[in-house]
Amino acid sequence: MADEWSSSLDVHLDWTPGTGRKGLAKAVRAAIRDGRWRPGAVVPSTRALAHDLGVARGTVTRVYSDLAAEGYLQTTQGAPTRVATAGAEALSQPRPMPAREPAMRWNLLPGRPDSALFPRDVWLTSTKRVLQHTHNETFGYGEPRGSSVLRATLSAYLARSRGVLADPARIVICAGFSHAMSVVGHALRDIGIGEMAFEDPSFHRFRDLAAAAGQRITTVPVDGAGMRVSDLTSPAVVVTPAHQSPVGVTLAPDRRTALTRTGAVIVEDDYDGEFRYDRQQVGALQALAPERVIYAGTASKTLAPSLRLGWLVLPRSLVDPVIAALAASGAQPPLLDQLVLADMISTGAYDKHVRRCRIEYRSRRDRLAAALPQHLIPQGISAGLHLMVALSEAAEAQVPAVARRHSLDIATVAPMVVREKRHGLIVGYGASSKNAFTGALEALLAVLQELQS
Repeated sequence: MADEWSSSLDVHLDWTPGTGRKGLAKAVRAAIRDGRWRPGAVVPSTRALAHDLGVARGTVTRVYSDLAAEGYLQTTQGAPTRVATAGAEALSQPRPMPAREPAMRWNLLPGRPDSALFPRDVWLTSTKRVLQHTHNETFGYGEPRGSSVLRATLSAYLARSRGVLADPARIVICAGFSHAMSVVGHALRDIGIGEMAFEDPSFHRFRDLAAAAGQRITTVPVDGAGMRVSDLTSPAVVVTPAHQSPVGVTLAPDRRTALTRTGAVIVEDDYDGEFRYDRQQVGALQALAPERVIYAGTASKTLAPSLRLGWLVLPRSLVDPVIAALAASGAQPPLLDQLVLADMISTGAYDKHVRRCRIEYRSRRDRLAAALPQHLIPQGISAGLHLMVALSEAAEAQVPAVARRHSLDIATVAPMVVREKRHGLIVGYGASSKNAFTGALEALLAVLQELQS
């Protein structure tokens, strides 16, 4: 086995064939001194290196023997030849990185699922099944709009679970919502739409991505019934109707209807639509106006953000512009991961996983809501992975320092507000592992107590 390993290694040597054995020895010494052949690393077998360089095996054997005598190489009978641990000069020390604040012990940041809930066994089972049955073409460059298998599967799943109206030809696969936001921003600009509205408050990252795509950004205030549609003047708008991010309210039925009649292109961010805890079903806005609404969903909250798996259900008129922008972006999730997700959905494993997660997150939400001081009324608790509690402006300003003292990572509303006056905490109950949630909750209560004192 060791010989097979060393015989398959590729190496680069600054060696000119005409220099013979001395030149080869010099080249190997240089590779070791420069740190390209690291101390303790296995070097190619004499047979393999001789074959690659086109020289006699005896030449390489003598070079290795000489370098072993000089202390550059270490040979052991029955084992591969290695670079001697004392044979290389120490590499220059890298420049020190700027000092970073120590990581917080407790995590209640919003928009993050519990990574420990990722269904490793299910993902592995689906991966094995996909690899056993997929065609060789799967390992090529793939389709520009994403796997046809996943698009067909999503068409049925989204219709069943979220009430979305779509055929696979109107679905494109993207690398998460951030990628989708950038692609949509470019596509709309290319067809002459250069202004996009966002809810106020909303996550600034997505506003920044749209701005980087060439969009002028405006905002629309949010109240207890969701975005104030009557204030919308932009030709395109990004909205979170099922569970406003971060306030948590649901867009009122009359405003949903009014929004679809504004004539604006609507980007519906259904970022946590799978996690509804009350019995009031809130379907996708897209079903009211499939030719006006771009429906965006991802597997970031249900599975893992690192998968970078998202999808857009498009109006027919935007399919070609979005595909063009998608191709220009040069980013797409790996086709194998797309097929694995399709398998999980089609076998029912995805629904079972989502249901398990929903039960776990609902339990955490209930514990969090029950533990909050009576004067703090949680907002947006009907769905999602976070809730919001209002604070005074003075209390919110103290949060970063107080939370740091209690080693708690938590978000405030201030960075998400553009013009509206709103202050508070956004408490994400998905980010912590199950075992760490109690500690995170205790840290939060300590922070709130200190803010009140």
